[in-house]
Amino acid sequence: MDNKEKTTGEASLMKGNEALAEAAFRANIDAYFGYPITPQSEVLEYLEREAPKHEALILQAESEIASINMIYGAAGAGARVMTSSSSPGISLMQEGLSYIASAQLPCLVVNVARGGPGLGTIQPSQGDYFQATKGGGHGDYHLIVLAPASVQEMADFVFDAFALAEKYRNPAMILTDGALGQMMEKVILPEKGSLPKIPKPWATTGKTKDRDHNIITSLFIQPEEMEQVNLQLQKKYESMQSEVRFEEINTDDAEIILVAYGLSARICQKVVDIGREKGIKIGLLRPITLYPYPYKRLRELADQVEFMVSVEMSAGQMVEDVRLAVEGKVPVHIKGRMGGMITTPEEILLEVEKIHEQLNALQV
Repeated sequence: MDNKEKTTGEASLMKGNEALAEAAFRANIDAYFGYPITPQSEVLEYLEREAPKHEALILQAESEIASINMIYGAAGAGARVMTSSSSPGISLMQEGLSYIASAQLPCLVVNVARGGPGLGTIQPSQGDYFQATKGGGHGDYHLIVLAPASVQEMADFVFDAFALAEKYRNPAMILTDGALGQMMEKVILPEKGSLPKIPKPWATTGKTKDRDHNIITSLFIQPEEMEQVNLQLQKKYESMQSEVRFEEINTDDAEIILVAYGLSARICQKVVDIGREKGIKIGLLRPITLYPYPYKRLRELADQVEFMVSVEMSAGQMVEDVRLAVEGKVPVHIKGRMGGMITTPEEILLEVEKIHEQLNALQV
């Protein structure tokens, strides 16, 4: 759905977490189950504060494990449901997410990521990329993963995530970070009611005159049956590849491509501007869907550039997908900061210039 078609009214100044929470109400959620953890607690707090104005059930569960299993039950009954947490809390949800993926239930999980590993820090990080995109729990499964880069997208992607989750009967995740969750920007909120509910004939709503009881499970004891479930899932994931979304900035004549998502992509836009002023032809590709991933477009861009740099707030996780995409056509480097540290545009540009000089020296 195009963002212009689903937004209405005047702009409001809101925190990312609160814009996301308000968008959830406007997406007509039936229920939210969650547990507080910095830096996403405002999501739960906003939903609880505003709940009397809406019909949705907002419940603080006793733990993250409880909340994801409540999501499982409510999604199985056909409800439009979501939860949110931050990195350690999302880790606790992984078993439940694997069950939900196997049971093929739509829901939304929001990760406002923080620095790790371990209990870590409350500062922003992108160290949860592997967990989000590779299936952080057990078994062969994928989440649909969207990565916002602004407060506006924090709101818009709630609608996009629910639409994709319900289209494919698959859990979706919004992978953001503490900086985007806490920053305040102007946002035009999606129009309430612009994401209609769809029929869910598979839901466990009891026996009717038209059908017998529906049964939802992720338990398949016989290996032949379990394999068939897996084959069905893989076929679905293949069909999801048509949903790849990305943004390109100055890639037409670029000789160097930065690849970054979320907050890192915002920083890289400044790098592109500064580099262009200095005569360096830098472009940016920003993956919007982290799963499915824009492998094809990166492979195409590899034919025209000297090298790529994956810019991440991590030791280097997405860089593995960039390298898979280019298939060895060009070198792919990593520029990252960890533990909640945010890379500056100047640091990134300095790294780009250093790599460029090294490549020129080798060619001489």
